[in-house]
Amino acid sequence: MQYHHNIESRWTNRLKAGESPNDEDLRDHLQVVHKQYPGFTECCAMHSFDASGRNTYEVLADVFEPKLHSRVLDLACGGGVLLEMCLKRAGQKCDLIGVDMSHEELDLARSRNKESSIEFYQGIAQDLYFIADRTIDVVLCHWALTLMDQVPAVLKEIGRILKPNGIFAAIVDGDPLTADGYADVNNIIYKAAKNEFQNYDGIELGDPRVRSAQSLVDLINECMKGVFVSIEPSVFFLHGTPELLARQVSGFFYASFILGPAEHSRVLKELEALFASQKQGNRCSFSLPVNKLIIRQQP
Repeated sequence: MQYHHNIESRWTNRLKAGESPNDEDLRDHLQVVHKQYPGFTECCAMHSFDASGRNTYEVLADVFEPKLHSRVLDLACGGGVLLEMCLKRAGQKCDLIGVDMSHEELDLARSRNKESSIEFYQGIAQDLYFIADRTIDVVLCHWALTLMDQVPAVLKEIGRILKPNGIFAAIVDGDPLTADGYADVNNIIYKAAKNEFQNYDGIELGDPRVRSAQSLVDLINECMKGVFVSIEPSVFFLHGTPELLARQVSGFFYASFILGPAEHSRVLKELEALFASQKQGNRCSFSLPVNKLIIRQQP
């Protein structure tokens, strides 16, 4: 997938003006990115594997047990990769639901799963009004909770729709210090973003509490009473040539989408040099820190 960057949104316009974006600005920014590049998250995530050889979608899909769970919701389903995996596990024996705020991502998800009976809804995680109380066995969320605004409202909605003994499972950012070289990649991209927008380093996409395991647990316990919470850290690896890794990895960071052509070209060259310097034998790698969050409702 080719990325042309220089994306403009209400969110970037706020940054240019030296202002702090609000929740609506964030949603507009995410909509703009996903309208231009539906399915871009998959390019890196599908080809990054843990020690057991699974990617993050497969790790999340393993939470779903067709013999126990009859109704599964993929929250912020994107292009439908996770739904496709769940469909292969359960066939038509389970009700699958996909929710995303992006029309373009939903079109991609429908196309990927066009022979299925999956229900799709365009909506936001903060208001799942189209899902009745206590009707979902499992809610899955692949790398989207990190980007959401009003996370307490999201958690309360999840608690509302889950059945007793229901499960919420999410892939979120892990601790950068657990993945060799990740901080170096992050610093290259975010330094470039700050060159474009001086106040970028003080602005987070989504709620920063989701990016720390302890603050995330504390937030969940504030919003969802009497639940069991676990976080399992792991590291995933993407392999390739320095050139391929630079392009795939830069496209995984939302910060790269706001870069102008010159700054983006410079970032690619820096990333290529970084990956080449870390080469072991004939292989270069990118390490991706991940947390798998599990929330279980009480009976």
